[in-house]
Amino acid sequence: MPEEHDLAELDEQYMRLALLEADLAAADDEVPIGAVVIKDGQVIGRGHNMRETWRDPTAHAEMIAIREAAQTLSAWRLTGCTLYVTIEPCPMCAGALLLSRIKRLVYGAPDPKAGVVDTLYRLLDDERFNHRVEVTAGVLQNECAAVIQAFFKRKRLRRVEEE
Repeated sequence: MPEEHDLAELDEQYMRLALLEADLAAADDEVPIGAVVIKDGQVIGRGHNMRETWRDPTAHAEMIAIREAAQTLSAWRLTGCTLYVTIEPCPMCAGALLLSRIKRLVYGAPDPKAGVVDTLYRLLDDERFNHRVEVTAGVLQNECAAVIQAFFKRKRLRRVEEE
């Protein structure tokens, strides 16, 4: 296991990859959330929101990255993997983390409307589940929050201009 200082540097490095995925979502006029799954220092899954493009309510960044990681490993159990995501996961995505047996979650900014890791609930800490996910919150928090805030600011400005 890397030293704590080294782990913090790695967390920032991988979160920057998740931010690049968020930029891809924004370019498609999707809510800019990005995610990557890492195992043994390798990216094995990546995703960004595609709900509008795919017309699929489950096409969240985390779900897409988890699916790709499972395909890469040819296994649904993602033991030993870390998911990096720019925003705190919603109930669906947190459930997928539990069900896929992801070892660790690293997220950027809290989600006051749908986050269930630390904000609205603490789903990943619930002892009634047969799996726990280690959580590191707040990695590049300001940058992750700024991406979302800028997106919705642009949306609001466009709406005003159309009126």
